Amino acid sequence: MTRRAVITGLGLLAPSGSTPDEHWATVQEGRSRLAPISAFDATRYPTRLAGEVRVPDLASLIEGRLAVQTDRWTWLALLGTEYALADAGLDLAELDPYDLSVVLASSSGGNAFGQRELQRLWSGPTRTVGAYQSIAWFYAASVGQVSIRYQAKGPSNVLLSESAGGLDSLAHAARLIRRGVPVVLAGGMEAPLSPYALACQLRSGRLNPATAPERAYQPFDTAAAGYVPGEGGVIFVVEELEAARRRGARQLYGEILGAAATHDAAHTGWAPAANHGYYAAALRLALERAGRSPDDVDLVIPDAVGLAAPDRDEAAALGEVFGGRPVPVSTHKPLVGRMYQGGSALDVATALLAIRRRTMPASVVPADPAPGCALNFVAGGSAARLDTALIGARGFDGYNSALLLGSVRPARPESEAA
Repeated sequence: MTRRAVITGLGLLAPSGSTPDEHWATVQEGRSRLAPISAFDATRYPTRLAGEVRVPDLASLIEGRLAVQTDRWTWLALLGTEYALADAGLDLAELDPYDLSVVLASSSGGNAFGQRELQRLWSGPTRTVGAYQSIAWFYAASVGQVSIRYQAKGPSNVLLSESAGGLDSLAHAARLIRRGVPVVLAGGMEAPLSPYALACQLRSGRLNPATAPERAYQPFDTAAAGYVPGEGGVIFVVEELEAARRRGARQLYGEILGAAATHDAAHTGWAPAANHGYYAAALRLALERAGRSPDDVDLVIPDAVGLAAPDRDEAAALGEVFGGRPVPVSTHKPLVGRMYQGGSALDVATALLAIRRRTMPASVVPADPAPGCALNFVAGGSAARLDTALIGARGFDGYNSALLLGSVRPARPESEAA
């Protein structure tokens, strides 16, 4: 029998809340969490709104030596891992260290730490940086610190595919489960709110300068003019199904049924791909690998970048995959900002909570859908047949990823499977 990968724990830290229940309430009530950036004085920047994680004095929740060696990006990953393990009810003391892997996605790394040390290098007479500069802003710092903190000695990795990374990490976790690893910590956190990081994002030309939260991020709308950044994400506990059952796991949020990743096969830079075919191929391939058809999908959570051409491109890909079927579509990104790999991880958490609650997650519905973008956005809040959800994500410079999630069903007898 194929080893099945299920998600048993969520460590959620996002602008929408610090628990699954808080996040779900934000989504269902449609409450925007976008606000003026408070992490630093952003008044001189064209984009001044963002979605921030509202955890008072976050550094105080991190062990002292780790707080000194790292910055907010790694702090979020460490705290998210703590929350995920507690949610899963998993006692690592009962687990062989070689049976635990860490696979997280990364985008900007420890940018706040890096900026601080570079300023110290060029502005002070000592012309030095701190001892931890070489590792704290490194894109693999969160994977390294989490694996050290929890003594994870199984095969571990860091994945870099920008906004697609949150899905890619879970796809990699499912592969590790099939290859024999019992437990994998997966997902991703993002902390892109420092002066240096915001300047880098502004260089893309994709950030929206709007000062009103309701206008700052409007995907699939005629008024779409880019997005604003957000921080946070989700750490997941992924386990092999039978092992999770044997230990008496508190809950089985859902199963990773299929995943796929493609690339536009061209250096597209900040421009959208001219052809949606590779993205559509990822969506189809995820379904094929799960042995499901487009008719089996109950919900789609799209990438929803908030720019006219990529939004139209994504809507065309969904039309190609689902034909004329008005599959329900939901996105909450306008409420929290674009969180890069943390955003696709948060989309996964939303889908899992919707499947578990058998309730459609409310979508932010475009006030005036752009031409070619009239998707079947769901109002949410009502009970629904919700067994499978397809999440799509696209990363800078041509990455396309898709992940199919489903409720945990009993395995079919081998005679039926044949």
